[in-house]
Amino acid sequence: MKKNLILFVSVCTLYSCLNDDSPNFSYEFLKVDSATTPESFTFGEVDTIKIKYTLPNGCYTFNGLYYQKIDTTRIVAATAIVALKDACTEEIRQEEYAFPVEALQEEDYVFKFWKGKNEEGKDVYEEVVIPVNL
Repeated sequence: MKKNLILFVSVCTLYSCLNDDSPNFSYEFLKVDSATTPESFTFGEVDTIKIKYTLPNGCYTFNGLYYQKIDTTRIVAATAIVALKDACTEEIRQEEYAFPVEALQEEDYVFKFWKGKNEEGKDVYEEVVIPVNL
């Protein structure tokens, strides 16, 4: 009976090692290092904003732009896919991403560029107000 129990436990242990259901990747926000914005928008026209962000190592790949609208405020951050099971290079890369903004409101736009979290774990933003010319 002890041999059967040991065999059963051994097979279960081996099987659990073979079935690794943990994810191969995760998503992370990347802080905005800097932003280039226009001095003002013209109502009804499209302008471009550029952000720079840093990929901390070779396991990070730019995934897209996080862009949330709340009334006249826009929250902006870069997002990345992080490979969890790959061997990563130590290469730090700064990249740039440009995105269009069409001025469809008459009020000033308030852009909040995500800068990371503070010691208390709260989000920190750089705020830029862009007036709209009618």
